[in-house]
Amino acid sequence: MHRITAHLWNGERDLGPSTLTWATDETDGVITGIAPADGTSAADTAGASAAASPFSVIPGLIDTHVHLMGYAGRGRVDFLSWPLVTRPEEQTLHGLANARTALVNGVTTVRDLAADDTQFSLRRAIDDGVVEGPRTLAHGMVSMTAGHGDLFTPPAFPLRKLLADGPDECRKLVRHWARAGADGVKIATSGGVLSVGDKSAWRNYTAAEIETIVDEAHALGMRVAAHAHTTAGIEVAIAHGVDSIEHATQLTLEQAERIAAAGITVAPTLLINDRIAAGEAGVTPEQAGQAAELIAARDALFAAAAAAGVDFVLGTDANGHHVRFGDQMEEVRHMAAVFGWTAERALQAATTRAASAIGRESSIGRLDTGHLADFVVLRGRPWERLDDLDTANIVAVVSRGRVVAGSLPA
Repeated sequence: MHRITAHLWNGERDLGPSTLTWATDETDGVITGIAPADGTSAADTAGASAAASPFSVIPGLIDTHVHLMGYAGRGRVDFLSWPLVTRPEEQTLHGLANARTALVNGVTTVRDLAADDTQFSLRRAIDDGVVEGPRTLAHGMVSMTAGHGDLFTPPAFPLRKLLADGPDECRKLVRHWARAGADGVKIATSGGVLSVGDKSAWRNYTAAEIETIVDEAHALGMRVAAHAHTTAGIEVAIAHGVDSIEHATQLTLEQAERIAAAGITVAPTLLINDRIAAGEAGVTPEQAGQAAELIAARDALFAAAAAAGVDFVLGTDANGHHVRFGDQMEEVRHMAAVFGWTAERALQAATTRAASAIGRESSIGRLDTGHLADFVVLRGRPWERLDDLDTANIVAVVSRGRVVAGSLPA
């Protein structure tokens, strides 16, 4: 049995000085109890009374939108050409490095939204304890010819990702991902920013194709995440009953009210679009221009949407290039500033609410008896002062009941 006594925030509220106990088996760790601390317990790992302890415990963060297979080296590479000239075996090592970086920076669960057999293999290796990384969910991409997903590959390049055109092909590709072990699928209902020659206003898929994708995914117990920047793309995603909308940059207030009523979650991916619009990380003038046009009115739209009850959750679009693995806490702070949130509401977006968004609310995102022992020990009280939510304040990260970064205060 393991224990730590410190100030505890459980994913929803401040529990005050508490003792958290957990047990670890061969594969996982489970929280066995949370009890108020008496302030003088010898179990107080801070070496002083829990009330005076500088340490806090919060659930591990959950990033609902990442791309693990991005360059993780020390230098800079071209974002678009690196995947085309790098063998899958080598990309897997970069993906593992990105996963490890996320973990030591307090992110204990990620959802990869452009996965294939490489990510499925990495997820299995992490689950089996072969390598160390965050809990990983993986969605296969269902993209049309000349769609947002396809336009990351130049026309003359012979190796293209799997594509589907027409309802029958779409249904078959969803089934392919289900058989391969995907947790869900991702579609695009608008164009993108980084894909070559793409236009955010381009339609991706017909109504019949999207209806088929969502129907088949839900029939197979898989969630559907929809990439959508434009108002028109968001409208299509709402109409077809997707489970989450990624980016939602030009979300209107009327759409926000329907999204809130439908329980659709939104990952706003603020940092990546801000950085692209600012011309950072080697983006082209065309990419910067597209992003700048998209985000021109974004912050005001998002603030209104948050006030209307839209469930915004942490989703960074981290790819190791424009957004690094380890930037998640910065994204949470930025979300609070844009949405006008309290520190506690911002933390919920990265813990309990993010867990619900990926269908894992019964096991992660909250510190409670029976939940999995994924948590972060850090200095400060981030639910009161969000500036305390900073990687520099991390003391230890516990994942699957084991200390994977730092050390527990002793």
